[in-house]
Amino acid sequence: MALLLVLLGFGLYLGNAFNTLVAAGFVAYMNRFQIIPEERILFDKFGKEYKTYLTATRRWF
Repeated sequence: MALLLVLLGFGLYLGNAFNTLVAAGFVAYMNRFQIIPEERILFDKFGKEYKTYLTATRRWF
């Protein structure tokens, strides 16, 4: 979340709309290559307890 805000803030500072696309790409990359594999491993390790945790929390906020 913090890195996403840094990317968006830097884009605003530069006045460059392209950085919005970079931030969107960052979100897509993190979901695909970090969050989903990590959730799979945590589910394998903790099972039903982790599934309950997922229903109570969000990924990004």
